[in-house]
Amino acid sequence: MEITTTIVGAGVVGLAVAAELSKTRKGILILERNPSFGQETSSRNSEVIHAGIYYARDSLKARLCVEGNRLLYPLCEQHRIPHRRCGKLIVATEKDEEAILATIQDHARENGAEALELLSARQIKALEPNVKACAALFSPSTGIIHSHRLMRHYAARANKNGARFVPQTTVSRVEKQDDGRYQVHVAYPDGQTDAFASRWIINCAGLESDRLAESMGIDIDACGYRLHYWKGEYFSLDAPPEFIRHLVYPVPQANHVGLGVHATLDLSGRVKFGPNATYLPDRDLDYSVNPAARQSFYEAVCRYLPGIAVDQLHPEMTGIRPKLQKPGDPARDFIIAEESSKGFPGVINLIGIESPGLTASPAIARHVAALVAERA
Repeated sequence: MEITTTIVGAGVVGLAVAAELSKTRKGILILERNPSFGQETSSRNSEVIHAGIYYARDSLKARLCVEGNRLLYPLCEQHRIPHRRCGKLIVATEKDEEAILATIQDHARENGAEALELLSARQIKALEPNVKACAALFSPSTGIIHSHRLMRHYAARANKNGARFVPQTTVSRVEKQDDGRYQVHVAYPDGQTDAFASRWIINCAGLESDRLAESMGIDIDACGYRLHYWKGEYFSLDAPPEFIRHLVYPVPQANHVGLGVHATLDLSGRVKFGPNATYLPDRDLDYSVNPAARQSFYEAVCRYLPGIAVDQLHPEMTGIRPKLQKPGDPARDFIIAEESSKGFPGVINLIGIESPGLTASPAIARHVAALVAERA
């Protein structure tokens, strides 16, 4: 197979891009350092279909999330990908938070998110008897999805269209050649190395996307591409079925470091709390859950679910978010950049693709395909 396009990273975004590009392009190679697809950020998250509520107006996060939300539900229905449009409550537990809800509602409307409804304490109690809040916003288009089944769908589409998936392959560096192509250097688990040429490089490497860009010769500090890792832990709740029926979120944290410790559901109805947000300055891939964090989770959650006890919480999982901000920095948008202006035509870097990357994945794929078409 003549390789025309190399996609580095087989998380949900890399697979979505492969599925979209392979509709019209041949010679697509998908490289993944893990034994299978989706084993990092894409499988360690809340599996929420977001509505596009919080993100900066006209940002890629806002536009691609809203578009992705509208694309995902029919995609799931057509291809029988398990999901549920369960809706979400953003709750104010104190009177002074009610003004924040009104601001969020206005912002969501500006972003084009489906209309959010302001609820009273009585209406909240009717929807969620175990939730205590003085007011809430209800987001009807928020839902949950089986992320692995979505990724499997993308992978199957790409494979059917002729794309080739190569796992356990680490890209060590990418070098520009005189003929307009790029030399991709790879390493395998047995220590063997190889190299091949590719016209297009689509960097969907997630946690390592900044370092891959740096290997090409891009100054990631000057461009604002350097990533910062944030660990997010989850605890599950030992509770009866339908303890809650909707997702429940507090008002968000400043600068969107996180959306606060929220209550989510999986498709079996099990309740999970999380994630918290712990900065990892050394970029450690630490996927352990600290059992001592249970108390802080309990204190955060019992503000809106006062009926639970601390011993009902159990360590569940951890994810690591590839954020473009460190502590104290303002919120940053996705980076999705075709790099001709930096002297690298045919390179598209996707960096800082954290939440709502899962929701936005089909829209991100269309956006990347449009960037490729502009230069094809």
